[in-house]
Amino acid sequence: MKSKLPGLIVLAAAIIATSAVSSQAEDLKFQLTNGTKSVLTRFYSSPTGVNSWEEDVFGEDVLNPGETVNITIADGRTVCKYDMRFEFDEDSDLDTTEDTQDLCALGSYTIHE
Repeated sequence: MKSKLPGLIVLAAAIIATSAVSSQAEDLKFQLTNGTKSVLTRFYSSPTGVNSWEEDVFGEDVLNPGETVNITIADGRTVCKYDMRFEFDEDSDLDTTEDTQDLCALGSYTIHE
């Protein structure tokens, strides 16, 4: 009679490996504050090295001057460095701003004029 133990060991190893990979992909959370005098209408982020922006984090919402919002990036990736793009109300005299940050180490971010 064949033992089922080697098959169970392989299955257990596969489950452990899968759970180890998925446990590394944590949500990135930080507070974003609008420190400008203009309405922040769009906020995009994408991992550094990706050639296109992900969808607008705000959706239909905006971030008024002086307001703070909690941001969660739950894209399942295991990277920390993200490019960020901030777009302001069309009546604003502020240009679109871009920055790169380590979101794993970032607790808060304030956009300034």
